[in-house]
Amino acid sequence: MDTRENLKIVSMDVKDIRFPTSLHAHGSDAMHTDPDYSCAYVTIKTIRGDTANGLTFTCGKGTEIVVTAIKSLEPLVVGQTAVDIFKDFASFWRSLTSESQIRWIGPEKGVVHLAVAAIINTLWDLWGKLLNKPVWLLLADMDPEHLVSLIDFRYISDVITKNEAIDMLKQAAEGKEERMKYLLEKGYPAYTTQVGWLGYTKETLVELCQKYLNEGYTFFKLKVGRDINDDIKRLETVRNIIGWENKLAVDANQVWDVDQAIEWMKKLERFKLTWIEEPTSPDDILGHATISKALHPLKIGVATGEMCCNRVMFKQFLQAEAIQYCQIDSARIGGVNEILSVYLMAHKFGVKVCPHAGGVGLCEMVQHLQMWDFLCLSGTQEDRVIEYVDQQHDQFEHPVVIENAKYMSPRAAGYNTTLKAEAIKQFEYPTGTEWEAMFAKGLFHDPRKKGY
Repeated sequence: MDTRENLKIVSMDVKDIRFPTSLHAHGSDAMHTDPDYSCAYVTIKTIRGDTANGLTFTCGKGTEIVVTAIKSLEPLVVGQTAVDIFKDFASFWRSLTSESQIRWIGPEKGVVHLAVAAIINTLWDLWGKLLNKPVWLLLADMDPEHLVSLIDFRYISDVITKNEAIDMLKQAAEGKEERMKYLLEKGYPAYTTQVGWLGYTKETLVELCQKYLNEGYTFFKLKVGRDINDDIKRLETVRNIIGWENKLAVDANQVWDVDQAIEWMKKLERFKLTWIEEPTSPDDILGHATISKALHPLKIGVATGEMCCNRVMFKQFLQAEAIQYCQIDSARIGGVNEILSVYLMAHKFGVKVCPHAGGVGLCEMVQHLQMWDFLCLSGTQEDRVIEYVDQQHDQFEHPVVIENAKYMSPRAAGYNTTLKAEAIKQFEYPTGTEWEAMFAKGLFHDPRKKGY
């Protein structure tokens, strides 16, 4: 049997994995008050026995819907060969997003696009493992023509063409070797949101601020938007600990109307905030633009992207000058291929990319993308950071490595998205041993019983 047939995909399994983070208010913000950090977890296998894993992040309830969407796309994946997929990855990506009946319930957004992201992320893990490279290096080793061939430019060619993208990457090539040496030695700067969950007590806030300050962090982010007086008190507490030389940002997680966002942020101006994240509906491009214009005199930037559903919306955010910080999410839009297009557009518009991370597996994945950007596109780490949240990393076989508040470049082949077998045994929902124990204690309601 030739290599091509050996690499035929023979199965695609998906599991609902959930962690009970709501018990301690981890991940809580003004909109998502009780999230249980979760993921739809995909496993792909080839005839030869190669195994790869990928995921898309969720907040608990509804993960079962994403799992179903992934299963609906299974016939488009099983039976394909990895060789054929990677030979024309952009066409395969379009085949997943353009199945004529499934596309109707997107298109290229919502649950079906989360499903696409999980599958595409799994395929990148497979590609990296087949070539024995971490995904960031797999990307960095590609010539510009090859990398650009991975991207579906439909709907964005009015802003950036394939030839423009190739030229941009060629122009950025100078100094790549020096940047590689720097990355391998120094890593990539992180900022922390772990201090700032809205459900935390003041004592926890103080303890965590001091902890992360001692670990070398110079950039902190707090959740805001529930109560202005509480926001002021919490920001005062944080500034008293981290001082004024360190950076501080806030995140409203979509709770405000446009005018409300502007007025709320004016009351927080004195805290010298780097950005306000998701100040209003993630779909309101012109609303973000209005907020951005109003906050410009206050020297507060606008950041968004974790809930931006596809490259088209990112295109319009950039065209409208609605954001100063572009926050791609490694599991929100259609996986690595589509995310590359956003990096290219942001670079053309001169907007910094500071990825969203923190949910299950997001830190593990997004580090690869930002490191590629540093090596091959932006060529700088200035005023750029990757979000870091210290949750669920111990559940992965190859978790992120943070040293002195910096992401160290991953060395394991693939996309760092393989969960430990024990994690699956414990946290698969609802049959995992940890969930069975919590149902027995009455901490959560068993969905297999009436009343769910």
